[in-house]
Amino acid sequence: MNYVYIIECNDGSLYTGWTVDIEKRLHLHNCGKGAKYTKSRCPVILRYVEEHPVKQDALRREREIKRLSRVKKLALIAGSSQ
Repeated sequence: MNYVYIIECNDGSLYTGWTVDIEKRLHLHNCGKGAKYTKSRCPVILRYVEEHPVKQDALRREREIKRLSRVKKLALIAGSSQ
């Protein structure tokens, strides 16, 4: 399974990414090894996740979410069951 996720960094900023192993990816983000952006913004908290069986669908959705404004990302998070 492929996952698209939004995490909230310790400075309140939001980061969107994709992975095949959400737990491992969160661990890497929190160890400062997940992404350059999150390296100095640890710890991070998972705020939103979607599952996609097809990798290309997950990558497409990641791009869509990254283009959303902060307000729309927060609305997406608020509408989730997380």
